[in-house]
Amino acid sequence: MSDLERRPSLLDGVIDVLAGIAPEARDAPLDPELPLRDQLELDSMDHLHFAVALKERYGVDIPEVDYARFRCLSELVAYLDSRVTSSGHR
Repeated sequence: MSDLERRPSLLDGVIDVLAGIAPEARDAPLDPELPLRDQLELDSMDHLHFAVALKERYGVDIPEVDYARFRCLSELVAYLDSRVTSSGHR
């Protein structure tokens, strides 16, 4: 079972945050294995705003060096799952 299957509420939350940056994310058929930047045409500033919004939503520290790990939904959900679980935030 993948992280996406185990944590549908986390995936929904990530998409909600993403839709705040790129509104088309809410209705787009996103492939969890393809880079988000390619699917939604996110630029570097969008990517930065997305990372900051995820920090605020989940209350976990996301070091800037980890921003590059947010390429696709599956990687992002796995990353957040480990951070949220270890910090006790849900």
